[in-house]
Amino acid sequence: MKESKHTTWTKAKAVEYYGINRWGRSQFSISKDGHLCVDPLSDGQRIDLFEVVREATAIGLQPPLTIRLQDMLHQRVFQLNQAFEKAIEDERYKGRYRGVFPIKVNQLKEVVEEILDAGKPFQFGLEAGSKPELLIAMAMLDSNEPLLLCNGYKDEEYIRLALMGRRLGRQVILVIEQLSEVDTILRLTKKLNVEPMIGIRLKLNSQGEGKWATSAGDNAKFGLSTMEVVSTCKKLKKAGLTDALQLIHFHIGSQVPNILPIKQAVTEATRFYCEISKLGFPLKYLDVGGGLGIDYDGSKSNFESSMNYSMEVYARDVVFNIKSVCESASIPPPDIVSESGRAIVAPHSILITEVVDRIAKVETSPKPPRRKHRHQSITDLLYILNSKERYGGLERFHDAQQKKEEIQSLFSLGFLDLESRAEAESLYWQICKDIQQSCLNQGYIPEELAELNGLLAEQYVCNFSVFQSLLDHWALKQLFPIMPIHRLDEEPTVATTLVDITCDSDGKISEYIDLEDVRHSLLLHEFKRSAPYYLGIFLVGAYQDILGDLHNLFGRVNEVHVYVDRDEENGFYIEESISGFSTDEVLNFIQYKGTELSRRMKQQIDQATKNNQLRAREGVRLLSEYTELLKAKTYLTPKARPRKRKPAT
Repeated sequence: MKESKHTTWTKAKAVEYYGINRWGRSQFSISKDGHLCVDPLSDGQRIDLFEVVREATAIGLQPPLTIRLQDMLHQRVFQLNQAFEKAIEDERYKGRYRGVFPIKVNQLKEVVEEILDAGKPFQFGLEAGSKPELLIAMAMLDSNEPLLLCNGYKDEEYIRLALMGRRLGRQVILVIEQLSEVDTILRLTKKLNVEPMIGIRLKLNSQGEGKWATSAGDNAKFGLSTMEVVSTCKKLKKAGLTDALQLIHFHIGSQVPNILPIKQAVTEATRFYCEISKLGFPLKYLDVGGGLGIDYDGSKSNFESSMNYSMEVYARDVVFNIKSVCESASIPPPDIVSESGRAIVAPHSILITEVVDRIAKVETSPKPPRRKHRHQSITDLLYILNSKERYGGLERFHDAQQKKEEIQSLFSLGFLDLESRAEAESLYWQICKDIQQSCLNQGYIPEELAELNGLLAEQYVCNFSVFQSLLDHWALKQLFPIMPIHRLDEEPTVATTLVDITCDSDGKISEYIDLEDVRHSLLLHEFKRSAPYYLGIFLVGAYQDILGDLHNLFGRVNEVHVYVDRDEENGFYIEESISGFSTDEVLNFIQYKGTELSRRMKQQIDQATKNNQLRAREGVRLLSEYTELLKAKTYLTPKARPRKRKPAT
């Protein structure tokens, strides 16, 4: 379905429609060729994303493709530390900022390495929430200065491993999440003769907002109640570990869209910090947890996919509220710790997918056959189609729906043949299309008619899996910015929804960012089979790499790590490329071995050859093709496109 909203199209209109300057923080722009460019360091050095895909394709890495902008990862670490340092300076705050990256947000080695490299000047640390994550963190941190926070459920092995880090001189803090952990920590500390660093996670009354609001409050999964905090303090004093308690921690949820709950939680937690300090515990750190958001839709609002504050405002409010409470209680202010994972890693990762097919309703509907005698219901549909001047859109829509239901019943009861049903469906979609077009220039549109945009939208089939690369959209309805990375100097005229290549009806994207609401269709360009059409899905660096599953056995996609090339104007280079999973690798995850499958196929082919079902040469070729497919990637192979002929000389 084509939809035209602009008589003349400009790159400025593309910027406005896709919201580039809103969610892209002025780091994205459109080149004279209509390609989307990114300025990772905000210094004017732009990278053409279409050219990155072209270069990746040339070295054999076809979309679906993850582009990691490593310079942007560096910049986000710097920006976070700079925001807190400036807030501390402006408020004349006497404590320091000690940031940590929660590696659960993205445990990939190349991501963690880049963050630690960028964070060295700031003694940026790590946070682990499980034994495997702690094993990573202990090995990756090669300095005694950064903090290493241990969250999550802890058994003896977890606690023993953390205490091993203390023996190595690392700043490992065991954060007590459950009261049952206290006795185990005390027992192992005494047994191993280790001086521990201990933190307490609070179960605050203050709650966050958005999709993860249940991270705090009385029914929160983690944290100690006020009574449990008092009990823990008594146990630590009795064990002679008063000096060991150094950190107070809280977390009110990931992606908190509203700054007010953050202020309330910081104030409440700081009050706990002051009261525990008065009990004789020389606390050093207040950990404000995660929650610093990403403005996915660019609306700068308290909508759950946005945030009504900036990183700088967040830092100022945290510093100011901690200072105010500590001053009123005459308690020295703590060093401030935050676990802002999403805010660091989400922007650096872009998923590129290629549109490989289209599914349309109106254009693909069969043309009504010429008939001498039509059923009265079909004649009524023809009348509705041709009576646009006489009746309003809503009345025509209701009448068409009624006739459609009548025809479906007649067909089910055997009173209507197949061709008549096909003719009726074609007429119904033509009526819907006609009504939808007539509403384009109207002010108020009834809700039922407004839904026609989504109903009539074409489905663009994209070569990727929502369940592997965009799981939060399926599971939590998380919105992500989506747009073409080329042809942006052309007007997009096709209202679409995107579907993936999995065999699951949920494998689709049907909600898109908008400034004031959520769109249910996205304007894209006309699909041409003769040339590739690439879409970018942005801000996908947080959680999506790790949460993705193997639904339909689609594995990890190809990946390139891109840096700005200072030796070339608007240049870039691919520093590292990682090939996505082959079919054989994915099958290994579910206990199938490629060699064993090939052996079984060979037995069947040999038997078929003996039975004269196959010629020997055909059998060899069949086995060879089967073996090659095991080595190939799991996603669709791009179709070979005809090469342009060179002009005759």
